[in-house]
Amino acid sequence: MTRLFNDPAAFADEALEGFAAAHRRWVRPVTGGVVRATATPAGQVAVVIGGGSGHYPAFSGLVGRGLAHGAAVGNVFASPSAQQIRSVARAAYGGAGVLLMYGNYAGDVLHFGQAAERLAADGIDARTFAVADDISSAAVDESAKRRGIAGDLPVFKAAAAAAEQGLPLDEVMRVAERTGARTRSFGIAFSGCTLPGADRPLFTVPEARMAVGLGIHGEPGIGEEELPTADEAARLLVGTLLKELPEDVEVPAGQRAAVILNGLGSVKYEELFVVYREVAALLGEAGVEIVDPEVGELVTSFDMAGVSLTLTWLDARLEELWRAPADTPAFRKGALDAPEQEGRVPLAEDIPDTAVPPASATSRHAADATLAALDAVAVTVGTHADELGRIDAVAGDGDHGIGMRRGSTAALRAATDAHGLGAGAGTVLTRAGDAWADKAGGTSGALWGTILRSLGTALGDQDAPDAARAAAGVTEASAAVRRLGGAEVGDKTMVDVLVPFADTLADAVAEGLGLTEAWDRAATAATEAAAATAGLLPRKGRARPHAEKSLGTADAGAHSLALITRAVHGALLDHAREDHAREDLFHDHH
Repeated sequence: MTRLFNDPAAFADEALEGFAAAHRRWVRPVTGGVVRATATPAGQVAVVIGGGSGHYPAFSGLVGRGLAHGAAVGNVFASPSAQQIRSVARAAYGGAGVLLMYGNYAGDVLHFGQAAERLAADGIDARTFAVADDISSAAVDESAKRRGIAGDLPVFKAAAAAAEQGLPLDEVMRVAERTGARTRSFGIAFSGCTLPGADRPLFTVPEARMAVGLGIHGEPGIGEEELPTADEAARLLVGTLLKELPEDVEVPAGQRAAVILNGLGSVKYEELFVVYREVAALLGEAGVEIVDPEVGELVTSFDMAGVSLTLTWLDARLEELWRAPADTPAFRKGALDAPEQEGRVPLAEDIPDTAVPPASATSRHAADATLAALDAVAVTVGTHADELGRIDAVAGDGDHGIGMRRGSTAALRAATDAHGLGAGAGTVLTRAGDAWADKAGGTSGALWGTILRSLGTALGDQDAPDAARAAAGVTEASAAVRRLGGAEVGDKTMVDVLVPFADTLADAVAEGLGLTEAWDRAATAATEAAAATAGLLPRKGRARPHAEKSLGTADAGAHSLALITRAVHGALLDHAREDHAREDLFHDHH
């Protein structure tokens, strides 16, 4: 249990602030994370890593010479936003491009991909690489769907060492790809983790049992077995990984491997050493030569009681990169020469945009209803946050309610600020979308940012935002979410609600209904579609490895979207009643 915190919503920010204050020799804080205390040498590729909080020393603790040039840090178990990643990457940029590296989770893939696009627009060559080492999360023929767990470290380390040698971005990327292809991990746990402010763990393991094949975000394991002895645990870990070798690796054949026995938060170092003695013996018996092993907490999951084993199969080049010196707050290897004191050229920070585009009187009036709708969204999400977390924890990591509350609260705050500056409905929505994505992180943060931006773009700030324009915006939001997230109807995601909601709204408006009445019909369709997701098996996201567990439970993202559509209808209805001089707030013309 996490005992020392203030406001749980501020935990990640305050932890990062304290980390930076404690490690000024290695890092300095920037918007969105930390970068090295000294500037990236001119002409050196910058390796920027990142992910959610709750995994220390990943990710901020791995910033320093010989390893990452910067780390973007999101909220607890939520990916950093595209804007946070872009900010860290710009601060770390040394003129030779940026490699963005992260674990293979849907939210990270979305946000880091968007950040790479924004960096390209800034004139910075940026590539992305997702580590996918967890063999329990997908079959070998679907290895691209695997999660990134403690294998993050050797892949980050190899790419960063290649960058430190002055190699160009293309070659640094090839090193990341080769290391990732030769890295495998497998984990077990004896209890789940408890997030700051929560009164129960994200999952529980029965007494005298262990979960097998768990993730690092509180996802339950793919199975359970009897509680092992230390030697039995070692045999399970080693035996499982030796059953799946890269295509060009044969054991026994004097193969050399980097070995990481990783504690997930509550397993103490002495326990890890007891397990490692057997791990080393078993690998030796199999003909594997261990190179510079690491035993300790390297990629954690708050206070989860568990361990994972990672093997990176080395060739001569990868061994050189694994052995290369590094000096970071949490990972040190070898010895580096004293750094030259470089005068850092301050980078211009992104100046907050306090001005808003000019808006017509009708659009500013519509912004009143828009703000009321966003307020209703925030209230509804807050009311149901615990319920959404419980639904999400059935087969996922249980943080959906927390992320939605962060996002909706930030969206309302940004919308209120824009409204106070005289913004039209379109700008109020786009500012809200940016804030939702920035503060919530994760997959839902990216998708909700896309929804609000799509709707805001369709409404604009000049024309009367009538029902047809609103329906067109929702239709575009539906298409944009499918493009961005790759999900379709039937995958057990929010798309199972968003598509019928958008289609029903468009049809109702085409029939001549006003926005409030049409939205009512569409919200009813959304509620029915959300309930129907209980009968689906997930094919996307963190719930996919635990598909059977979710059968009979609605998808959390689908359920939250349905709740929101009904809350927005209530806000539209209230505003329409108050605005009795108009048939409907948005001047429905048919």
